[in-house]
Amino acid sequence: MADNDLGDFLRSSRSGLRPEEVGMASYGTRRVPGLRREEVAVLAGINADYYTRLEQGRERHPSAQVLDALSRALRLDGDTRGHLYRLAGTVPDDPAVRVPDQVSPGLRQLMDGYPHTPALVLNRTLDILATNALADALYSPFRPTDNLARMAFADPAGRTFYQDWDRAAQATVANLRQAAGYEPDNPRLLGLVDTLTENSADFARLWGSHTVRGKTHEAKRFQHPDVGPLTLSYQAFDVREAPGQQLVIYHAEPGSSSAEALHLLGSIHATRTRPSPRGADHT
Repeated sequence: MADNDLGDFLRSSRSGLRPEEVGMASYGTRRVPGLRREEVAVLAGINADYYTRLEQGRERHPSAQVLDALSRALRLDGDTRGHLYRLAGTVPDDPAVRVPDQVSPGLRQLMDGYPHTPALVLNRTLDILATNALADALYSPFRPTDNLARMAFADPAGRTFYQDWDRAAQATVANLRQAAGYEPDNPRLLGLVDTLTENSADFARLWGSHTVRGKTHEAKRFQHPDVGPLTLSYQAFDVREAPGQQLVIYHAEPGSSSAEALHLLGSIHATRTRPSPRGADHT
């Protein structure tokens, strides 16, 4: 990862804002898109030279007051504001906790108690730590089913499995950017980012945008080779006993074609994984 993540993030954030969006008049020829450094400084009420030092990495520890001002000036939402704080190392009461990779027996039992909806547990690096049977069926086109980022960018199934691949890819990289704010030196994260950057131009481009986003809830469209198109909404819940883990539960609209397809997918998977009767002919 870059040595000046804070400066890179500030630069990327201001490049995505036009003067008219923040109530400023545009003047002169702009060599780059977005706001100028001086304009961000004016909006934040800070010294322009000080803001320049932040972007250039010559100042790396702004105060909470400065970060609040920059968040307002750059129109940062909750996820991106939290990311800015973590990059500056000034998040109060939010220590970087290494995410455990073990899923508790109680959580596994809870997931298995919902046989009609896919459920999985992820860590911040988007490693899949646990799945229930229907989640196994949903992600069966992938080999292996190990990490959502690797599956989206490095597995051939990704481009067809996600009907809105561009949207899914952007969300995936934004999730990893948020993880980098929590654990910038996590060896697993560093290795994953390096591998995907080296092997995927799309990942490298999206990673360079510094977009930050956590999992919340929305609809996703899948194309499954066994049952065809599926539109599923999902909810993501923080696992309080294991900070950094998230329980993700997918859901199909009752009575919809996706609900019927999801039921069929579960039946197909159960048939495939059912043990053969003892003495059956496997010829």
